Amino acid sequence: MTRRIRELRETVARLHGELTRNNLVAWTSGNVSARVPGQDLMVIKPSGVSYDDLTAATMVVCDLDGVLVEGDFAPSSDTAAHAYVYRAMPEVGGVVHTHSSYATAWAACGESIPCHLTAQADEFGGEIPIGPFALIGGDDIGKGIVATLAGHRSPAVLMRNHGVFTIGRNARAAVKAAVMCEDVARTAYLARTLGQPVPMAQADIDSLHDRYQNVYGQHPVAPAGS
Repeated sequence: MTRRIRELRETVARLHGELTRNNLVAWTSGNVSARVPGQDLMVIKPSGVSYDDLTAATMVVCDLDGVLVEGDFAPSSDTAAHAYVYRAMPEVGGVVHTHSSYATAWAACGESIPCHLTAQADEFGGEIPIGPFALIGGDDIGKGIVATLAGHRSPAVLMRNHGVFTIGRNARAAVKAAVMCEDVARTAYLARTLGQPVPMAQADIDSLHDRYQNVYGQHPVAPAGS
């Protein structure tokens, strides 16, 4: 096992704790994966193992066809979907799947989440789109994710009658998108119950997204006099 794979196994195991901490999963559902940089490999959660029992040692390594390469457990039932995303989207370094309650409720209704919130404009750049229904086990889910996100700024997609898939430049970014997706979905639901949410102008959505992606947060500052 290379040092990089060992580190990714530790990272992916730790990030699964964020799914339970943010109430995005129940029992053994949901999964996080990470691409191994420079190799056609990924690290992913094993199938059906309790979150309390997840450690770096229980994580498994698969190739980008979903074939087990390293590990003592069978990989997640969503492995083929993750693998397809990595093959089709080389810029993606992490994929997350959850059945978080509010976002999955929108998926059950077959509805995208319209952009009525500044926080949604920041993170998702517009609506969170709805993807097609696909059965679990093969790469049809992955194909639906890739096809739906093409042309979207959103790192999240609601797969119809299923749940949430998110992508990111790394696994941590994909987990963040999953957390934010559920937060937006909950607020959008509450707004819908109160009445008709107020639309946002596309120019404002674009401006907010650009600011959040390129200005917000900490950035390296050159020392004075350099």
